[in-house]
Amino acid sequence: MTETPPPCRPNEIYCGDALTLIKGVPDGSVDLIITDPPFAIDFAAQRGNYNRNGDRVLEGYREVPHGEYAVFTRRWVHEAHRVLGDAGSMYIFSGWNNLKDILNAVDDAGFVTINHLIWKYQFGVFTRRKYVTSHYHILFVVKDRKKYTFNKVEHYPEDVWVINREYWTGKKKTPTKLPLELVRKILRFSSNPGDLVLDPFLGSGTVAVACKEMGRRYLGFEIVREYVEFARARLDQTDEGLSGHNLY
Repeated sequence: MTETPPPCRPNEIYCGDALTLIKGVPDGSVDLIITDPPFAIDFAAQRGNYNRNGDRVLEGYREVPHGEYAVFTRRWVHEAHRVLGDAGSMYIFSGWNNLKDILNAVDDAGFVTINHLIWKYQFGVFTRRKYVTSHYHILFVVKDRKKYTFNKVEHYPEDVWVINREYWTGKKKTPTKLPLELVRKILRFSSNPGDLVLDPFLGSGTVAVACKEMGRRYLGFEIVREYVEFARARLDQTDEGLSGHNLY
C-alpha cells in the first residue's frame, strides 16, 4: 500500500514526484492550477536549435516516455480535479504533439473547457520540411461552468496572446521556461489576492515567483532537485525586490 505523504503547506516548494506529492493536498483546497507539464518531447536533442549553450542550461530535465504519456496525463489531471475547489480552474500548457492526450484526460476527469488559448512567441525551432512552430496551446478548464473566477481586466480579452519569451543572456536557465508576464496575465484574470495556486510541475519556479509578486499563495512540486534550488533562489530574489511591498 502506498503511504500518503504529509499535508503540503502553502508557500512551499516540494522536491519529488508530483503524482506522489499531490496526494498530500487536501480535496478542494486549491483555487487555481497553472502548469507546464512534460511534453514527451526530447528537448535535449533540440537544445542547439534553441541557441542554448550547454554550460548555461541546468541539467536534470526529465521527460515522460511517449508510450506512457496518456496514462501519466490521465493520472495527474484526475488528481488536479480532486484538489481544486468547486469554483477552481486550471491552465495547462501543451505543445501540439501530444495535445490529444491532455484533451482526453481533461474530459475524462470531468473538467469543462472554457477556452483553448494560443500563446504566440517570437521564435521556434528551425525547420526544413515543415512550418516552424512558434506557439503553445493553453487549455483553460474549470470544474463548474457557472462558478469560476474570471476578472475581465481587459475590455476585449482575445484568445491569442502574443508574449515574447524571456532572454536570459549569460544566466543559468532551465531547458523550458515560461515568461513571467504570461503567468501574471493568467493570475490577473483567474485569481484573487490570497488564492492558493498550485503548479505540480514547477520547473524554474515562474508560477511561484509571479504568485509571490502578486499576493497569491503558491504551492509547487518539482522532481529535479537542481530546479528546486533554482526556483527557491528566484523566490529569495523576489523577496529582496519587493522589500516588504506588494507591487501588484
